[in-house]
Amino acid sequence: MTTRSYNLYRYSIPVDSQLILRNRFLKRREGLLVRIQCKDSEGWGEIAPLPEFSEETLEMAEKQTALWLKKWDEARANNEKLSLDGLYPSVAFGLSCALAELKGTLGEQGNYQVAPLCYGDPDELYEPLNKMQGEKVAKIKVGMYEANRDGLIADMLLEAIPDLHLRLDANRSWTPAKAAMFAKYVKPEHRSRIQFLEEPCKTRDESRQFAQETGIAIAWDESVREADFVVQAEPNVAAIVIKPTLVGSLQKCVDLIEQAHACGMKAVISSSIESSLGLTQLARIAQQYTPNVTAGLDTLNLMEHQILRAWQGSDLPVIDLNSELIEEVALN
Repeated sequence: MTTRSYNLYRYSIPVDSQLILRNRFLKRREGLLVRIQCKDSEGWGEIAPLPEFSEETLEMAEKQTALWLKKWDEARANNEKLSLDGLYPSVAFGLSCALAELKGTLGEQGNYQVAPLCYGDPDELYEPLNKMQGEKVAKIKVGMYEANRDGLIADMLLEAIPDLHLRLDANRSWTPAKAAMFAKYVKPEHRSRIQFLEEPCKTRDESRQFAQETGIAIAWDESVREADFVVQAEPNVAAIVIKPTLVGSLQKCVDLIEQAHACGMKAVISSSIESSLGLTQLARIAQQYTPNVTAGLDTLNLMEHQILRAWQGSDLPVIDLNSELIEEVALN
């Protein structure tokens, strides 16, 4: 009989005190680390529901993970494979990564060229952009301030850096009037260098109308996680954004990527503020399945520590399982 074992750990690390998730400040990032072992192989995964975005809480995820691990261990007696169907998205993703590492199907190489993220001060972008090799892509969160301000900042950056391409994320925060106000302040000759604006308006139809009227390409983000969403080619829709922690298993993410590619669209792997362990896995997924697309993984600098695995080029301290910020979960 094959020997299997597993461990579950809970982490809690401080993050930038200015980080706002929808209607709340996030002061600590909390999640689970799962390790599964079989014979001489092991795999790790991160299960980190994102407050305000995930359907499940960390407590719900922990309970479900513990139950699945117990069933996974029991399944060996009947030489059975245990499905990930029906699990919460964060649980399905973390466990699928651990299984992929265990089986050796997750590539080792990572795509660490990420689009630098700007939360407010555009001056923050100049240095990382100057260091980028190849395509210069940056991302700006919009919709938190006045729409005309967002438009002015986007236009200023595009004017100042002629080879810059921007990704913008509005999180469905604009009315059609506010979205039009944003576009008013972006010169028509600059709009083609906006790779996409993620979900500018509250409904898909309003976002489609915005894209048609302005010529600014859009991308689906929140829509990807809705039950009625179908990946299909549409005018002015350039990409889908896949946040695996919010989407589900690795296989589900790969299916979405393949559907997007079949439609001639980009698929962009994006983070949900995972720890360095989860981020390095996302970088590997991006390299393996979307090798020519800059991923949206520039969130590590929000953290005070890295966990177990270091992100390429980061000088943040790396903590291990002996840290007081990590504790093992007792499993029955």
